[in-house]
Amino acid sequence: MTVAVITGAAGGIGAGLAREAARRGMQVVLADRDEAALQEVARGIGNAAYAVQTDVTDPASLEALADKAYKAHGQVDLLFNNAGVLATGNSWEIPVEKWQQSWAVNVDGILNGLRAFVPRLLAADRPARIINTASVGGFLPSPLMAPYSATKFATVALTESLAGELAMLGSKIAVSLLAPGPVKSGIFRDTPGQQAEGFHNTMIDMLEQNGMTGDQFAPLVLDAIERGEYWIFPQPEALEPTFSNRNQAIVERKAPQFFTVD
Repeated sequence: MTVAVITGAAGGIGAGLAREAARRGMQVVLADRDEAALQEVARGIGNAAYAVQTDVTDPASLEALADKAYKAHGQVDLLFNNAGVLATGNSWEIPVEKWQQSWAVNVDGILNGLRAFVPRLLAADRPARIINTASVGGFLPSPLMAPYSATKFATVALTESLAGELAMLGSKIAVSLLAPGPVKSGIFRDTPGQQAEGFHNTMIDMLEQNGMTGDQFAPLVLDAIERGEYWIFPQPEALEPTFSNRNQAIVERKAPQFFTVD
């Protein structure tokens, strides 16, 4: 038996991962703050799914999720720290509560998951894997998405640090960094500021035209996990060649291209 715990499982990538994991014979523990949508996903999966309403910004809620997962199944093999939010606008105009929410969900949500599950995974002393969801936006910062870019950059750093720490312990816990490109979801659900309205609508249109569905995306992720990959880029075309060009520009001390300076 393989048990997967997935946060942000009420829609988008998380729901797709849950359905694909169940299709591959796994037991799935689904976590999200949206209980109605979460239960709908769980009903669609059937007996393999166990839904637990969870607020990833609350450490006690993650502890409760871990308790329930282990009580239900006695083990956890895959932990997907996947919940995420996004806010658009000029960095100085985005309300402070939106900045705080971005950090609370996108970074602290992962950290809370690690605090709740890693001690249990270490005590079990058996192979397991933690998958943290960042984004290609964690490598390619964007104007008008500063909270998202900043928190996804932080996720990349946190995940590498975690992998190093577990390796130093000689742990059996592996780590992966998942960096999606365009995937259809509700991540652009929040109303944008006036300055970002055009950008916001363009991004929504881009997702609708070019984005994968969660169910198309999930098999690529599970296949990469089966191969034991650390860097999971299911849509490499969303990263390259821009990432290589950015790295070269840094080496050459060139300003980012969206700056109108020499």
